Amino acid sequence: MQFLWMIPGLIALVSAAPLAASDAASGVASDPGAALSAEEFDSYTRGKTLFYGSDGRAYGVERYLPNRQVLWSFLDGRCQEGEWFPKGEEICFVYDNIEPVQCWRFSLTDRGLIAQYQSRAAATELYEAEDYGEEMLCLGPEVGA
Repeated sequence: MQFLWMIPGLIALVSAAPLAASDAASGVASDPGAALSAEEFDSYTRGKTLFYGSDGRAYGVERYLPNRQVLWSFLDGRCQEGEWFPKGEEICFVYDNIEPVQCWRFSLTDRGLIAQYQSRAAATELYEAEDYGEEMLCLGPEVGA
């Protein structure tokens, strides 16, 4: 797949401009377009399975587990285990079989997360997507003969 180097994660409904959702009680950023801190990102994502896309099409799905662990799939049945860590205003992801480290700047809008890819000169923006009616399916290890 052409986007294997990208971080798992975020979906596109590309028409939205970064408008922040404000909710101080939930620990989510209240500044429009403000980068989420590691604590805010963890509070928003922990225990959730979020679908992401690009240009209005399904991109992938990520399950956010305890202790900053994640499980990512491009909706092809192959799942990648990984973890995330903060680096300044960025949230970076390391996966078992995806190189290199993927660093993103996350912000929260009234439509969900927006992620701006930081590990490459050309800006890539992905958005949290609506449920595509898909499930996160992990088929298990491939077995050869």
